[in-house]
Amino acid sequence: MSDKHRRYFLKAREANVLLDGASKKLKVDLRQVFKARVNVEVVEAGFAEIYLINGKPVLAKTEEGVFPTLVFSEFLASAPKIVVDMGAIPHVCNGANVMAPGIRSVEGEFVRGDFVVVVDERHGKPVALGEIMYDADEAKRAKQGIIVKNVHFVSDRTWNFIKKLETMI
Repeated sequence: MSDKHRRYFLKAREANVLLDGASKKLKVDLRQVFKARVNVEVVEAGFAEIYLINGKPVLAKTEEGVFPTLVFSEFLASAPKIVVDMGAIPHVCNGANVMAPGIRSVEGEFVRGDFVVVVDERHGKPVALGEIMYDADEAKRAKQGIIVKNVHFVSDRTWNFIKKLETMI
C-alpha cells in the first residue's frame, strides 16, 4: 500500500449524515450495530474512501456510491444471500456480474436495488457484494440474464486495500 493516503475523523454532523444514509440503504441501524459512541474515520485511497467505524473498515465509497465491505460481518450475517455454484466463483471473484444460470438459491427478502451478499454453495463464504437487479420473487424465477451487479468482491482493489489497512490498525 502506498504511503500516500490521508486519514482523518469525520465531524459528528458529517458522521451522522453518513450513518443515516448508509443505515437507510443497508436497512440496518448502524448505531444499533455499534451500540457505543460511533467514531467515523476516513481513509482516502486514490480509488475509494474507506470508512472505519470504531476502527473497523465497514463502508467504502467509490464514484458509484457507498457500500458495505466484505469484512462488515454484522451486515453479512443479516443480509439477503445469493448462493452460487462453484463454477461461478472464479468469474465473480474477477468482477463478473452474477448471472441467473449460476444461482443455486436465493435467501432472504429484498427489493430491486438492495445490497445482497453472494456466497459459494459449498461453504457459504461471502465472495462478493452486489446490487440486486430484481425483487426477491422475480430473482427466484429468473432463468437468464444478470441478477446481481457486482459492486465489491474478494481480491478487488477495495478488498486488497482493506486487508493491508487491517495490518496497520
